[in-house]
Amino acid sequence: MNGKIILFTLSAFAASVGSQAALAVGDDNSAPPKKTKTTTQCRDGKVWDAKRNRCVDAKRSDLGDDVLFDAARELAYAGQYENAIKVLGAMNEQQSARVLNYLGYSNRKAGRMELGMQYYKRAIQADENYILARSYMGQALIEQGRVEEGRAQLVEIRDRGGEGTWAYRALLESLGGVRQY
Repeated sequence: MNGKIILFTLSAFAASVGSQAALAVGDDNSAPPKKTKTTTQCRDGKVWDAKRNRCVDAKRSDLGDDVLFDAARELAYAGQYENAIKVLGAMNEQQSARVLNYLGYSNRKAGRMELGMQYYKRAIQADENYILARSYMGQALIEQGRVEEGRAQLVEIRDRGGEGTWAYRALLESLGGVRQY
């Protein structure tokens, strides 16, 4: 009987540690979003509303933050940075790391590097373990020729348990695939 209790306790502890490690690395969805009608049919910051079967204004919609975030991410990946920014602006959670990160990404890719960097810094202030913001900020630093600062973000990602993630690999690739820490 005692062996079963010990085994159960160890299993519960391992599951707890595993879930905490997953949370520590932040959102690391590496799969590019699938194209939907948001990017193929909607324009001017509108998003596809499946219930209404049409494009709707993100600010006036009753779509939740998760739906709007997915739409903004899809728009950003499609190179529609201004539309992504409009949709992110319609979300309620304006101070969350994920919103701040994609505001950084969209502004950086739209040519507003300094504004993008400000958003990355705010994302990291909101959640210091949000490794995707660290990865994108590191890539931006490298684009600016600030390689050592970009490498420091790679170390931060590693130290926060993100070494096997897409965020880590993407930043490492931006550094030429060479670990120098």
